[in-house]
Amino acid sequence: MTEPSFSTYPLAERLGLALAARGWRVSAAESCTGGGIAAAITDIPGSSAWFDAGFVTYANSAKTALLGVDAATLAMHGAVSEATAREMAMGARRVAAADLAVAVSGIAGPAGGTPEKPVGTVCFAWAGPGFVDSEQCCFEGDRAAVRQQTVRHALEGLLARLERDAAH
Repeated sequence: MTEPSFSTYPLAERLGLALAARGWRVSAAESCTGGGIAAAITDIPGSSAWFDAGFVTYANSAKTALLGVDAATLAMHGAVSEATAREMAMGARRVAAADLAVAVSGIAGPAGGTPEKPVGTVCFAWAGPGFVDSEQCCFEGDRAAVRQQTVRHALEGLLARLERDAAH
C-alpha cells in the first residue's frame, strides 16, 4: 500500500509518532479547513490510537453549541480572531478529553475578506496541559492554497508543541 501523495502526510506521520510516544491524544476544531486537519491526521494508519475527534464548526452557532465558544467573544472579536480560536481549542480539548487540541478559523476566500481581515487571514490556537497558544497568519493564494497552508501550519504547530513538551 502506498502513502497518499498529500504534502502533509510526512508531517502527520511524525505527529502521530510523537503523540504515540507520549501516549497523548489530539483533537481538532476547524472552520475554514472544513475537516482538512482531521483528514490529514487520519490519513495515517493507526491514527485511531491518538486521534480523538474533529469538530467542523463553520457557523458561529456550531462554535458555541459544540465547543462552548462564548457568544460575547464572537460578538466582540468575530469568528476570525485569536480569542475565538483559543476558545475553540480549549473546547475541543475539553469535549474530546484530549491531551492536545488545535483550532483554526479564517477567511479562505475568494470572498469574505475586509481591509482589517483580508482573504488568507487565519487564526490558530493550540491547547495542551497548562498552555493555550494562539497566532494569526495571512496566507497567499487561492482558496485551496490557503486551506492547504492552514492544515500544514496547524500540524507544524502541534508537532512543535509536542517537541517543546518533550524538551522539558
